[in-house]
Amino acid sequence: QVQLVESGGGLVQAGGSLNLSCATSGAGFSIDDMGWDRQAPGKQRELAATITSGGSTDYLDSVKGRFTIFRDNAKKTVYLQMNSLKPEDTAVYYCNALLSFPRGRKRYWGQGTQVTVSS
Repeated sequence: QVQLVESGGGLVQAGGSLNLSCATSGAGFSIDDMGWDRQAPGKQRELAATITSGGSTDYLDSVKGRFTIFRDNAKKTVYLQMNSLKPEDTAVYYCNALLSFPRGRKRYWGQGTQVTVSS
C-alpha cells in the first residue's frame, strides 16, 4: 500500500524557517516528479514547488528565492526548505508524488501538515 507521510510543519515567526519532509512507503513503483501543494484558508490549492526525477525544479513565483525543494531518491523522500517565511505562507502543505507502476501511473498525496507563520 502506498503512503506519503509528511512531517516538519509547525508555528514560526515571520522571517523564520521550517523544513518539511515527505517519505513515500510501498513497493512496486518508481517515482517520477514530486512536489508540494499548499492550501490557505478560504483559498484554492496551489502548487508551491515541483521537482522532476532528474532534479529539475519549478516554483510558484511568490516563493522563488525563499523555498528550496530537493529529493533523496534512495530514501524515496522529498523535502521543502522554507526560509524567510511570511504570514501569507500560512497554509496546509501537501506533498505529492507521481508513481509509475507496471500498469500505469498515478499521483498520490500526503495527509497534509500545517504551517503557520505569525507576524
